[in-house]
Amino acid sequence: MAAASGVGTTVEWYDYFIFSTAAALIFGSQFFSSLSPASGTLAAFATLGAGFLARPLGGVLWGHWGDRIGRKRMLVASLMLMGVATVGVGLLPTYGQIGVWAPILLVLLRLLQGLSAGGEWGGAALMAVEHAPPDKRGVYGSASQIGVPAGLILAQGMFFLMSNVVSSAQFAAWGWRIPFLFSIVLVGVGLFVRLKVEESPVFRALRDDQARSQVPVVEVFRERGRELFLASTSFIANTAIGYVFLAYLLSYGTSVLKLSRNLLLIVIIVGSVSWLISIVASAMWSDRVGRKPVYLIGSVVMVVWAVPFFVLFDTKQPIWLLVAVIVLTAGLGLTFGPQSALFAGMFEPRYRYSGASISYAVGAVVGGGFAPLIATALYTATGTSLSVSLYMVVVGLISLAAVVAIREPRATA
Repeated sequence: MAAASGVGTTVEWYDYFIFSTAAALIFGSQFFSSLSPASGTLAAFATLGAGFLARPLGGVLWGHWGDRIGRKRMLVASLMLMGVATVGVGLLPTYGQIGVWAPILLVLLRLLQGLSAGGEWGGAALMAVEHAPPDKRGVYGSASQIGVPAGLILAQGMFFLMSNVVSSAQFAAWGWRIPFLFSIVLVGVGLFVRLKVEESPVFRALRDDQARSQVPVVEVFRERGRELFLASTSFIANTAIGYVFLAYLLSYGTSVLKLSRNLLLIVIIVGSVSWLISIVASAMWSDRVGRKPVYLIGSVVMVVWAVPFFVLFDTKQPIWLLVAVIVLTAGLGLTFGPQSALFAGMFEPRYRYSGASISYAVGAVVGGGFAPLIATALYTATGTSLSVSLYMVVVGLISLAAVVAIREPRATA
């Protein structure tokens, strides 16, 4: 079950992240060509953020039906929706071909991606955690978290491949579309895996005992409002700093530091591998010492490393670029690893899908939704990366305070 969860979320996040990469590299010139390059980049990042606005709605919808009719069905539905939206982007005409309809349709497709992502994580995390033995919920739950860096590695790898097998002109004309169209293959694999997985035993017990909530969203807000607030707030830094790493760095590195696109893609891939490894290691650690202590250490690392991160990155030396991203992603991994088991344990089974999904989605939209846009605007206004570092420190401190206030969760079954 953990493997199935990991495969499915990898496909989902691949689809979500190729949009982020394309927003940093190509969408400005393809869909906002009437604007200046700087304004086009800002508009592309705003489009990226639009998908986050749909994630809370996705969390509510997927959470409600996941608590009512089952985790598995909603995971299949979310994967299909994400695949349709992603392939749609790959087929979308540009501004030069259909004018203003191009960016409008791009935003609509991004909203569909956001709607899917809003419910994907909660279902995948719960399917893994609720199938897990009591002493391995952290490790099993990390399978859904591995999908984030694994999907990012696939996305960056596809763009790296296309950048090296076609010319710059070909990449701009059609090469950037291939990663989006390749989603057809990945979604097929993901659906095959998910359709073979059994429903969560926790949900089956709720169904058999007729203990399902009639309106889980209402109940979770009424009974676990504190947990919703703290879980959402704890995730703000994860997603904000994560999107600075995976989306803003490409734009900053190519346009400001004048580094090669290939070098930056390699650096981000290495950072993603570090992220993946630290997720697994921290999840295993959380099964021994608890979710909160591990999450807390990761939150501290992200605050402390925010300023050194850009100091090292601005040297433009490959070795220091790697050090900067490896330490940053290790901090991200320390928070991502125990997160599934942590969030699952904060909510009762009858409204757990709703609670976990809404918390994740709200934290994502507040933190990551416009992080690349904010980072770009801050640098444009100040001319120094220190302003972006201070932004990372602020969101890090906000989440750190929430983690401190979280109570170690109860059992998940």
